Amino acid sequence: MDTIVKRRVHVAAAAIVSSDGKEVLLARRPSNVDQGGLWEFPGGKLAPYETGLEALKRELHEELGIEILRAQPLIRIHHEYPDKHILLDVWQVRDFAGEPFGREGQAVRWVPMEELHSYPFPAANLPILRAVMLPCEFLITGEEGDDAAFDAKLERALREDGVRLVQLRAKDLDEDAYVARAERALELCRQYDARLVLNAEPELLKRVDADGIHLTSQRLMSLERRPIIDSKWLSASTHDKAQLDQAARIGCDFVTLSPLRTTPSHPEVPPIGWHDFQELVERAGMPVFALGGMTRHDANHARAVGAQGIASIRDFWS
Repeated sequence: MDTIVKRRVHVAAAAIVSSDGKEVLLARRPSNVDQGGLWEFPGGKLAPYETGLEALKRELHEELGIEILRAQPLIRIHHEYPDKHILLDVWQVRDFAGEPFGREGQAVRWVPMEELHSYPFPAANLPILRAVMLPCEFLITGEEGDDAAFDAKLERALREDGVRLVQLRAKDLDEDAYVARAERALELCRQYDARLVLNAEPELLKRVDADGIHLTSQRLMSLERRPIIDSKWLSASTHDKAQLDQAARIGCDFVTLSPLRTTPSHPEVPPIGWHDFQELVERAGMPVFALGGMTRHDANHARAVGAQGIASIRDFWS
């Protein structure tokens, strides 16, 4: 039986974000090309010997008439089509010169973040939607017995540190106490336009209308399908390739991957290290937050090796 050898296509793409961070620039594919009429993040194929960033600078100048001033890696996506293998090398662009317009006659449009899901995209672009809508810092709350102290710490992180994604972790509380804390945390998060995911059983969303659920690795591996509706965020704790594969299989929107470094709380667990972390993230197919000994000083390094950003308890909470 003949083996089908797929074409390998390497594409650089840009998530161009407005200065206020509320809109993203999309372009519509011409009707006479593959998947024509769908919307996409601007970019194009790499020429021989080009890096992803070099190709992106060239493509955005040719397509949109803008010059990139600064860009950061956002996510790398491998996607299999029946006839080809696509590698999307996606960069986030916030600083650029010029006013973007369709130099090749294509439609371009600034789209509010909350409306992205209403636009039809090629399947390979879908993980980019998640990445562009997520921040690069993920706060995991610490254990705190006193409710007033908990509320004060959370509000400080939201107000002073600009945290916009929070996981409510409170293993010491019973369900009723957890629900009460979650309701107060949700009210605070709404005040600061932040998202709250609950580290709890998925059924708890029936009691607290939070933004989503975070699965422990044990819960993750026990599931056969996505346990919550698509309009809610689903995240999970992962520690190896098998758990990352399971997260992709059930449709997680993003994950944490840990421990990147040895941590005081789990000194006996071998760290993943940056090299193996990068290899795991490369094939994850979804945004991945680096967890385990991370601080804000690690954020740029984490993004450089493919992470969405960093997750932390101590650096954001203490």
